[in-house]
Amino acid sequence: MINAYIAEFVGTAILLLLGQGIVANVNLSKTKGYEETPLISITTAWGFAVFVAAYITGQFSGAHLNPAVTIGLLFAGKFSSELVFGYILSQLFGAMLGSGLAYFFYIDHYKATSDEAKVMGSFCTSPAIRNYKNNFFSEFLATFILIFGILYIVEPNIIVEGFNVNYGIGSLGALPVGILVWVIGLSLGGTTGYAINPARDLGPRIVYQLIPRKNKISDWAYSWIPVFGPSFGAVAAGLLYIYLS
Repeated sequence: MINAYIAEFVGTAILLLLGQGIVANVNLSKTKGYEETPLISITTAWGFAVFVAAYITGQFSGAHLNPAVTIGLLFAGKFSSELVFGYILSQLFGAMLGSGLAYFFYIDHYKATSDEAKVMGSFCTSPAIRNYKNNFFSEFLATFILIFGILYIVEPNIIVEGFNVNYGIGSLGALPVGILVWVIGLSLGGTTGYAINPARDLGPRIVYQLIPRKNKISDWAYSWIPVFGPSFGAVAAGLLYIYLS
């Protein structure tokens, strides 16, 4: 059986390859999808990327693929604390791998794109209007909805290495969770681009910082929002679930 940490690494890499791939396809110059209804395309592809990645890896790790999911399940009493660090680390490195693969897949189009905001936007999120308090609330609330929904969608599906029963997005939960991500993007993605996943934003932001481009705008001053906003939203969702249970 595939190790749970490897499954999280591979699943998050698949998620980012497909997710960053759609953003690159609609934003980078001279692609076949350039400027083709980007909002619908991006939110739909991210939703199905979650479904595909979760369906592949759910049987091995529960397919969290997102530190916010891991944190939310922990605070809801549905996940073993012993596994948290390994899961989050695997998710971060998986996100970096997936981002790097998407970059090399579209490398000619990255080179052909002079609008650095579009290049950076294919890797990581940024606010439509910069207001850190409201940006934080956007990521907090969108992730709260994600985690609260997941807690009522999923059920115990595997046992990881003898630890407590692991809740996660197994094959039966992959499609509804993908739909949940899709609708969150359409409804709540307009303010910050809905990271709702610290690894999804931080991993690619690191990759963007490392690639050889001039005039990079990594925007590290904003980078804490898509990390801490989703994390606190996940904690709140987990605690409310405990209160209501």
